[in-house]
Amino acid sequence: MSTESALTAPPRRLLSAAEVRARHGEAGLDLLAQGLREGDPVADAVIAEFAESGGAARTALGAGLNDGLAALADPPPAVAALLRESEGAVAEADRDLLERGDLASLTVDPFWSRMAFALGSLVHTYSAPGIARVLMGTGKLTEGAARRLGETGLWRGNAILPGGLLRGAPGYVDTVQVRLLHARVRANALKRGWDVEEWGVPINQVDAARTWLDFTVVPFRALERVGIVLTPEEERDLYRYWRHIAALVGVDPRFYLDVHDHASAGALLDLIDGTNAAPDASARALVEALVDALVSGLMGGSLSLPEPSVRTLLAALTRLMQGDEAADALGIERVDVAPFLPLLAMGNSGVRRWQRATPESWRQALAEHTEYRRTEFAHLPGTEYRASMADARN
Repeated sequence: MSTESALTAPPRRLLSAAEVRARHGEAGLDLLAQGLREGDPVADAVIAEFAESGGAARTALGAGLNDGLAALADPPPAVAALLRESEGAVAEADRDLLERGDLASLTVDPFWSRMAFALGSLVHTYSAPGIARVLMGTGKLTEGAARRLGETGLWRGNAILPGGLLRGAPGYVDTVQVRLLHARVRANALKRGWDVEEWGVPINQVDAARTWLDFTVVPFRALERVGIVLTPEEERDLYRYWRHIAALVGVDPRFYLDVHDHASAGALLDLIDGTNAAPDASARALVEALVDALVSGLMGGSLSLPEPSVRTLLAALTRLMQGDEAADALGIERVDVAPFLPLLAMGNSGVRRWQRATPESWRQALAEHTEYRRTEFAHLPGTEYRASMADARN
């Protein structure tokens, strides 16, 4: 193999180049091969600048995220580039859309939103061996699963709230900081000898795009199975809104610009899944820790049920949202959800019909759900990605 072909060949985690080419064409194969080898140069440069400049660069970033690049007298070049790109993403957005927030997500009942987020989004994220291996390498996600669940929920909540993505708002600040956390994890993994030829760059563009899909098509298709269905207009607004989150968190536009609805998102996910084998031990460990955290949270909160019953419920919902094949690979308890599915779907679809009955009932439901999300994670003192910006040791 020539030097040139060795550099451009996809990492070995891409299961079958021939199958990807047959299903998605040469363009799809090229997108995966390139994306697996690409990180996030803008964010990676900031992490390198932090290492060189320490507290000065972090202070500049913090001020710039809150007050804007124009407020900085002499910002470090990498920080300036990140702020310029982030502010540009907001400037190009539909301001009315950002001021409304992610209405598709905000109109979902908080309990089902949480289940779709945890058992739909996060379980699907953790099921990819390449992503799970990176996350396990941080040494924190299994030991501090409850906190990580809360931190990710806090970021998502801030990002979808009305005005949350406007410059200086909590969702905007948190999303850019999540981007930098990914860059820091990527740098640390590479320092530890990460096998790029096997797995691609850690938290590469393919994995970033898959994670983006884990907050769009994955949870909402899961919600459809329990009777919570978006209208076509709501579906389009969901992707219009999350396109701006993709830009702020550093996903390459080649992955998301042509995604406008569940159908196009599902096609992208089908392409990306050609890079993932079945869940491995790392994936199973992450999901087990996530379920344990959910059990503790639900028993102390919204469900007055004994622990075995809560675990059985979560197993049933995980199987419903992920499918039996994925659930078996993740070691999820076998539970037959079929007898309960019609009741769940009928109940939720009935609630949605009541909410949509009049403009006033819809506004009331939206207001109640939005207020809940403003306070859902208020108990958290902070997040790892916020703390990392002030931690000069990393």
